[in-house]
Amino acid sequence: MTTANSRCDEVLVALRRVIRAVGLHSRQLERSHGLTAPQALVLKTIIDLGEASVGTVAKRISLSQATVTDILNRLESRQLVVRARSCEDRRRVMVSATEQAIAIMARSPPLLQEAFVQQFLALEEWEQNLLISSLQRITTLMGVEQLDASPVLVTGPVAQSNDEICSNLG
Repeated sequence: MTTANSRCDEVLVALRRVIRAVGLHSRQLERSHGLTAPQALVLKTIIDLGEASVGTVAKRISLSQATVTDILNRLESRQLVVRARSCEDRRRVMVSATEQAIAIMARSPPLLQEAFVQQFLALEEWEQNLLISSLQRITTLMGVEQLDASPVLVTGPVAQSNDEICSNLG
């Protein structure tokens, strides 16, 4: 017979496993390919789109335009992306991946969230809804339901300072 405390422990262990898996995957990607998970996600999106505006990339991966711009600054300094003004609308900045970026992404492992998405979509709708409601309930129980988050599996800030994260929690 399981007790309430052991059920709590099971939930906490499961959460910890997810957090650890995300952290391990992020560190492996950074060590092996020199990319953070958000950088890899931005690059993959740009490669998939061919060429896109910063706003389109941000919308596609559910990150703010400011966060994507910050990530693009890092990628551009490493010569992995090129930005140019749109020929049709000079106010828009278009981004494309360099050959070096395409080669890096071709060698990199799939992002952790890609495997999750594939398996999640294979579940029955009722099971998807059960998981969503259970996870939403956990965020409420932890008091973090108002914390801003994107569907990018990384540990730590994507482009936020630790002070901003702590103020969101407090």
